[in-house]
Amino acid sequence: MGTRRLYDWLDENVAIQMMPVDLVNDPRRIAREPDFMSINATTEVDLYGQCASETVSGRYWSSSGGQADFARGAMYAERGKAFIVLHSTTGDGQSKITPCLSRGSVVTTHKNTVDHVVTEYGMARLRGRSVAERAHALIAVAHPDHREDLERAAHEQGILHDR
Repeated sequence: MGTRRLYDWLDENVAIQMMPVDLVNDPRRIAREPDFMSINATTEVDLYGQCASETVSGRYWSSSGGQADFARGAMYAERGKAFIVLHSTTGDGQSKITPCLSRGSVVTTHKNTVDHVVTEYGMARLRGRSVAERAHALIAVAHPDHREDLERAAHEQGILHDR
């Protein structure tokens, strides 16, 4: 878990404070901080706004860390905001905003906790929006090459009804 040099640096260092995860990641405590901002990365977002941050292409990659805890805490904090950030595409050009999560993916942060999704094409504000409004906002920040396919999929899934 670290080198002797690291432990020597940590020992009695007043700039470092070690606290238990059940304290640090408690959404109720986080919510007490006004203007709290939570910024987390994800690997994939579906058109409902569900984030799969622990899996890559449906394979388990890492744990959730405190993503859902911090997003929930920010949601309840006075003037708090939570941001989920991701590149719009994978290295081989596939969209990271998808009609549905990849098979085998797990939801790390569910749609009702996701506040904002940010890509290099802008920010989708999701909190308090209908499923259709969420899909429109997410499609707008997807890579332009994938927007038409995402819109078609949203209609096929019954998320969007206007054409």
